Amino acid sequence: MIKINLLPVRAAQKKERVRAQMSILVLSLVAVSLACGAEYYRMSSSLDAKRREIAAVDAQVNQLKKEIGEVSRYKKEQEALQKKLEVLQVLKDGRSGPVHLLDELNRALPDKVWLTSYSINGAAANLNGIAVNEDAVASFMERLGASPYYTGVELKGISQLVQNGIKLQKFTLACQATKPAK
Repeated sequence: MIKINLLPVRAAQKKERVRAQMSILVLSLVAVSLACGAEYYRMSSSLDAKRREIAAVDAQVNQLKKEIGEVSRYKKEQEALQKKLEVLQVLKDGRSGPVHLLDELNRALPDKVWLTSYSINGAAANLNGIAVNEDAVASFMERLGASPYYTGVELKGISQLVQNGIKLQKFTLACQATKPAK
């Protein structure tokens, strides 16, 4: 009987199967590596794009912070200017008050009455003067009392004064000086 040795064929077939499996494994590894490399490149590109986008947004934020800083600086300057304007208005109002008071005092002053001193402390005004007679003092008090700027005119004292042979009346008045309306 003839014997056929089939072992080398089986060994060759086994080697062929192992080689085919190895080539499939290598091809699979190459394909997976290519797929991973492509995904890494895509993710890297996306990450770089996001970083550029973040850098642009940060630059915008920094620019806006500068603008906000300028706006707040302008607001502070505006507030300081407003305070200065208010102080100027107070000074302006205060400046015109004494002018109106003295003008009204001048209008109330009769011909035969002379003031020697005039002082205002808060709202209290004190006047010292000389008049020809008591009627001139009374006329001055009436005219001053009729003024909207002076109220509560009171005679504090009156005395006779002889000067160069002429009899004069020295008087002291007290009243309330009100600030003129705007």
